Amino acid sequence: MTRIIRRLSDTGTSYRALFCDLWGCVHNGKTAWPEAVAALQEFRAGGGRVILVTNSPRPKGPVAEQIAGMGVPRDAWDDIATSGDAAQYALFAGAVGHRVHHIGSTPKDDPFFTDVPPELEALRAEGPAIERVDLDQAEGIVCTSPLNEYDDRPEDYRAAFLYAKARGMKMLCANPDLIVDFGETRLLCAGSLAKFYEELGGEALYFGKPHPPVYDLARRRLAAIDGTLTDRDILCVGDGIGTDILGGEMEGLDTLFLTEGLQAGNFGPAERLDAERLEAFLTAEGRNPTLTTGFLR
Repeated sequence: MTRIIRRLSDTGTSYRALFCDLWGCVHNGKTAWPEAVAALQEFRAGGGRVILVTNSPRPKGPVAEQIAGMGVPRDAWDDIATSGDAAQYALFAGAVGHRVHHIGSTPKDDPFFTDVPPELEALRAEGPAIERVDLDQAEGIVCTSPLNEYDDRPEDYRAAFLYAKARGMKMLCANPDLIVDFGETRLLCAGSLAKFYEELGGEALYFGKPHPPVYDLARRRLAAIDGTLTDRDILCVGDGIGTDILGGEMEGLDTLFLTEGLQAGNFGPAERLDAERLEAFLTAEGRNPTLTTGFLR
């Protein structure tokens, strides 16, 4: 059974590193939550390390700029590992071919193709250049987000996906999230389109949470900061029961479930979580987070 705590500091000295989700935990897509920022700063001030592990399809550079603009200061984190970072390795290795059809929001998602970290330059130089082409000319699909995050639904892509499936195209999904809350508005994510493609018989490749590649990347970035830390030192923090919590459990890591993200309001007031309702939900989902709290604070 999960242990309900009030705040991050209630964990005491049990953990020396956090793999912390961003959207729904530290910010709402528009602005950072001051208490969440303060919790990360306090954890680092006590000697802890913070790796922000996000399913954003963009590389860490643009994500760092984005969260700075929302009010997340540089002293709140040590490094960032994104689904986009992990998926870029597969893109430049030709996992879905080199002539790809891009489904995503432009120019917002363009950095996935253009912001290449130094460690990938050699890989990019080895193979043919990645070209974004129309679907009928493509070898595979790269999905970073719906074309219109506000209005699109998976069913809108049925005809294109059936055509792609018939041609045996694989889809590289750069963000496995199904939905996010942008302020008070719920938006569709690339994961919903990838799931629909699979339901139609297509094959999708995933690199963000809950899948191993982004955790491997987060561990490498943590080790570059402090090579003495082990999995026993890491706590995964997130509001996604099927991404953050499932992923952490699959990696053998302890987890902290934040109820007031995607599941906001489902377990009573955040200050007095209903333990019975929470446990029923977790049992139905087949998850057992080590710890649970309302907000990151």
